[in-house]
Amino acid sequence: MRAPLVFSAVALAALAGSGPAAAQQIRTAKQTPFPADPDFDTLEIETLHVQGNVWLLAGAGANVAVQVGDDGALIVDSGHAEMADKLLAAVAGLTEEPIRIIVNTTLADDHTGANGALVAAGSLNQAGPGLGGRPNEGDLIGHANLLLLMVEIGEDEISTDRWPPSTYSVEKKDLYSNGEPVEIIHQAATTSGDSMVWFRKSDVLVAGELFNMTSFPYIDVGHGGHINGVIEGLNDLLDIMVPAHLQEGGTMVIPSHGRIGDEHDVLEYRDMITIIRDRVQNAIDRGWTLRQIQSMAPSATYEYEPRFDRDPAWTAAMFVEAIYENLTSGS
Repeated sequence: MRAPLVFSAVALAALAGSGPAAAQQIRTAKQTPFPADPDFDTLEIETLHVQGNVWLLAGAGANVAVQVGDDGALIVDSGHAEMADKLLAAVAGLTEEPIRIIVNTTLADDHTGANGALVAAGSLNQAGPGLGGRPNEGDLIGHANLLLLMVEIGEDEISTDRWPPSTYSVEKKDLYSNGEPVEIIHQAATTSGDSMVWFRKSDVLVAGELFNMTSFPYIDVGHGGHINGVIEGLNDLLDIMVPAHLQEGGTMVIPSHGRIGDEHDVLEYRDMITIIRDRVQNAIDRGWTLRQIQSMAPSATYEYEPRFDRDPAWTAAMFVEAIYENLTSGS
């Protein structure tokens, strides 16, 4: 059963305030989430067992999930290209078997940057389109819209060894790996080509940018991201998740950044995003401009800013602008 959506009194408070605000530039897909300019020489990979066959490798950029077993390593996202050697060393510390499958959840560099290096180091059928392989035979997997976005951006910005040659265009793709069913589920959320990954026996979900424990969700408006898609995706996560006791434990979810979460964490995050969306929609219905919404006091995001407004490359004001663009575009 889907968790109930609860609105606080704050969510329904009247919006007030107007005035000019500095125009915000939406971050491009090539820019990476917090930290915006990491020192790769000093970053190290931290390895943490989640549960079942699934491990979390943190520090390569976005969180990387690794499922290990006799079939070889299945990796979800690959981190920054600059962290590839350290990531490969961390994977080697978990298994002597080769990398067999890589799944990408979204477009950004900190999710796909090391694709080429990991493919070259593993036992996959091919590295990508244009590199001698046959289409749809590779084990670098992404949604068809993700490949389309990469092709549209072009190989000058995203090298072809990052492009997923094995794509799916339906709601989900399933496979069997290391003794458990794995579902790759399409989510048109932060981009039109997002996916989440469900390790069914281990009871672990990998959410990608759909769920971020350190920041408001990044909505890439230029590449099909939409606030309503984010909320729908979070609801889909909640439909799958089952807590062990009082909303704690049970199904675990690996976010794009930050610590591992459970159903309670996703529920709180979903409610926050919905509250902010509804505040912006309320202001739009009153005829307010983006500048008026961004400068109102209290802001649409005010009580959540101490925790989630920490990324200088993706501020609360940018998040509100993306929501405004979504809700006024008619899409």
